[in-house]
Amino acid sequence: MILTVLGCSGSYPGQDCPCSGYLIQDGNTNVLVDLGPGCLSALQRHIELSEVTAVVLSHSHADHWSDLAGLHVASRYRYEREGIPVWGTAETRDIASLMPGNLEPTFEWHVTGDGDEFAIGSLRFRLEQTDHYVETHAMRIESADGSSMVYSADTGPEWSIERLGRGVDLALVEATYGTDAEAEGMKHLSARVAGEMARAAEAKRCVLTHFWPESDLAVHARNGESAYGSAVVLASPHERYQL
Repeated sequence: MILTVLGCSGSYPGQDCPCSGYLIQDGNTNVLVDLGPGCLSALQRHIELSEVTAVVLSHSHADHWSDLAGLHVASRYRYEREGIPVWGTAETRDIASLMPGNLEPTFEWHVTGDGDEFAIGSLRFRLEQTDHYVETHAMRIESADGSSMVYSADTGPEWSIERLGRGVDLALVEATYGTDAEAEGMKHLSARVAGEMARAAEAKRCVLTHFWPESDLAVHARNGESAYGSAVVLASPHERYQL
């Protein structure tokens, strides 16, 4: 399984950094996990748009899905594809349905809920609802060879990636804020709390993501590493991680 970061900015795109979006590949399976603004452009450095197997969206906030509109246009009019599976919450579906043109037949929407499990090609997904402002699903992803990762999606500190199991090969954890003071009262994580979660979950690697644009990422790295107990990786567009 290979994880490629398409974008890792939180809330709005940063300079040369799209919002949240990730390409998960295993053999011929190409799954997009979130697809925020700018991700569709980044994706085309790695695969053709016609090669997308499916899309899994964590929640309805636009910074995690709005490039679905561009994928819809390309898939419908350029590649004339139908039935591309999309997993996402009912609210995400309802908002996406307001885009010009019907979601169907281009997309086949599967409404997600807490605890859902499903397979896409050789990959298996398990969802858990997080501590966020809208219904949001973190996910554990496993490949047939046993490699595994968790993606926190957006969450506050009242939920933890431990809920998706311990000992994963990689934890991709949101760290919107560099310091605890910035994160106080927010349903997002500081880098320290993100690192603590990855350590408690015994994740073999910790990749921090979803940074507020213009953040001092040295602060994220320092606070994340002190809590994780080892070096953390700061997500960056087009970085690839072999699991």
